[in-house]
Amino acid sequence: MLFTVVLNILSTITPVTNVGLWMASSEDEIYSIMFSSLKHPVRRKIIRMLSIKPMTFMEIAEQLDISSSKLTYHLESLGDLINKMDNGQYKLSTFGLATVSAMKGVEDVPEIEPKRRVQMSFKWRAILGVLLVAVLVLASFSVLQYTSMKNISSKQKSLAAENQQLLSWGIGTNKVVNYLQNVTQIDTNQYTTSLLSNTLQFNTEFNAAEELLTYSLTNGPYTFNVDLRFRNNHFSRYQLDMGESSPVFTQSQSDDVVQAAKGVLERYQAYSGDAYLSQMVDLIDAVNTTGPTSVTQGNMTLQITVSGDNTEFMWMYTQNGIDYQAKGVMMTFQNNILVTMTDGYFLFNVGNTELTISQEQAITMAKDYVQTLTWDFNGTKYTGFSVLDNPVSVQMVPHPRGNSVVLIPYWYVVLGLGRVYPGAVNEVTVGIFADNGQIDGVQMLSA
Repeated sequence: MLFTVVLNILSTITPVTNVGLWMASSEDEIYSIMFSSLKHPVRRKIIRMLSIKPMTFMEIAEQLDISSSKLTYHLESLGDLINKMDNGQYKLSTFGLATVSAMKGVEDVPEIEPKRRVQMSFKWRAILGVLLVAVLVLASFSVLQYTSMKNISSKQKSLAAENQQLLSWGIGTNKVVNYLQNVTQIDTNQYTTSLLSNTLQFNTEFNAAEELLTYSLTNGPYTFNVDLRFRNNHFSRYQLDMGESSPVFTQSQSDDVVQAAKGVLERYQAYSGDAYLSQMVDLIDAVNTTGPTSVTQGNMTLQITVSGDNTEFMWMYTQNGIDYQAKGVMMTFQNNILVTMTDGYFLFNVGNTELTISQEQAITMAKDYVQTLTWDFNGTKYTGFSVLDNPVSVQMVPHPRGNSVVLIPYWYVVLGLGRVYPGAVNEVTVGIFADNGQIDGVQMLSA
């Protein structure tokens, strides 16, 4: 790979008598916009999530565990990479879809594409060539040394060393290995597994200790990444970035996506031992279709949605007709392969379930509040907002109040503004707790 990079550098150097600069083409400008939008890892995660399926603002915020204000900033920073649909969901634009391919290319084969290249005289070209040959020689010795050292250790020794490293962290190696092998059924023995990152932190919003892990699994030319999150030593999230190939599994995967989801759920029940999973298994047994559907038994609801090659299963706690999405288990299958899974049922509790604020009252309160709102944009204050008569969307999304894991009924109202403001802002979101009318989480958005 180093030899290829060197050849690429040499091919860009042309002997001339005058030193000049290459001007960036329109294509360079496109790539500049693309990569400047993706500097932050949160924005890269948003792009990956939306490459699987369109998502609402609240769905993105829940999966990323970031505040509404931070998510709004990142969505605005993505600019033309995403579009907001009439139903309130965000999706990738044509530009965004191209960015996904570019991200995979950059992650698979890192290269540096200079924006401006200096033309050099033949003398300096010769000197640079000598230096590059020296680099190649040194690199060759390094490769030989690396190969010799690699042959000393078997795969078992490498795995043992990695396990020993993980034992110093909170969850221990066994929970990770057991989840990958026994729940997802990925055959880890077929891969060279690398621990890319392991972060311990305390989430003050939920008063929970978190461990975030990222693994790289490589089999020949194929590599994919797996992200895992554990909260209070309990599995919380799994995300698979397949890349160009599907994983190798220990067992053949069902062509029936409902049966595939049931299999994952049953294996997860055996893995975690949580009693609430039994009721979820009973719910999926009541499903007799692979299409969109909703089934409710007692205080548990299962919703199945289909979007292209993606099928999402959402089990959630239900009370008084309110679905508490955060207190639930979610799975997304892409071409019948599990690509995401989250569990928040064990973490969240349900608070007051009485609705003292109706949907109509919430819309009126949101409109009244926006008309008194003062918004600061780059030092300029804007007031006197007018809103359109019909809201863009109104959703019941139970939400914690303050730093808590107690879910309170919460209206998420999106209103259209009477004009477009700086930053292409033409919508405003207002969150209202339905038990006491407290307004929370006001954000300006660009559609």
